Amino acid sequence: MPHSTTLRAFFNEVWNQGDVEACDHYLAPQYSIWSDPGDPWDGQTLSIEGFKARMTQSRTPFPKQAFEIVALVEAGSDLMVSWTWTGTHLGDIPGFPATGRAHSMKGMTHYVFEDGLIRGHWQAVDRLGLVNQLQAAKIS
Repeated sequence: MPHSTTLRAFFNEVWNQGDVEACDHYLAPQYSIWSDPGDPWDGQTLSIEGFKARMTQSRTPFPKQAFEIVALVEAGSDLMVSWTWTGTHLGDIPGFPATGRAHSMKGMTHYVFEDGLIRGHWQAVDRLGLVNQLQAAKIS
């Protein structure tokens, strides 16, 4: 299966639908987060169970979320994707009580595959833009 097909299914099942058990089908036994500034797991290597815990914690404030893949570039075992994320803020984040409002952000992720499975990523995300949106929602 092409890496792009695998990654699209991973985004849809795991992140968009919130199917934590689907991680078993897409992730290598050890998943490395080589660089993801602002992510609490930046620089860590996670087991599949650790990734599931990360996913669950990340989705809690925004259980209704979706990633739209804007572009994919595949080069050997690497796949680069730019995306737009939207989510409805339904759970509290420290300093930001749930507002029920929709928010969005953009990012780019460089995934590395091994034996057909995703084994890690580097990522750049506009987290400051999301914080600004949350701050504006908190004030209004």
